[in-house]
Order: sequence, then structure tokens, then C-alpha cells
Amino acid sequence: MAIKKAADSKGKKKRTKHEKVKKGEEYKIEGAQLKRLNKNCPKCGPGVFMAEHDKRRSCGNCGYTEFK
Repeated sequence: MAIKKAADSKGKKKRTKHEKVKKGEEYKIEGAQLKRLNKNCPKCGPGVFMAEHDKRRSCGNCGYTEFK
């Protein structure tokens, strides 16, 4: 017999829920200055952060990718 995969009543696969990034976690306060922790996208400009992955950085807005 074949092994059945976990599914709900309609036969669809269950999706894993990801943690949402809070806006306050992308900045650090040093004295009277605000420091951005993630890199900005070179195509989109300041204000659009790139996501940090294991081997790459990617922009969710335009899809630009840099490999580490």
C-alpha cells in the first residue's frame, strides 16, 4: 500500500505558517540615531529591504537577488 500524505477533508495539503517580521526588528536605536539592520535594494532604493537567506539576499518588491 502507498503511504498517504497528511491532508485536510478536501484533499488539499496543509500549508506551514511563517512568522511575520515586525517593523521594529529591522531597526536598531544607537543613542539618538536609527540604524537599519538589513541592506536596502539597489534597484528600488532606500526604504525597501532585502530579505536575508542562507546563501543569498533577495528583494521581495522587484526580485533582485545577490548571492553571498
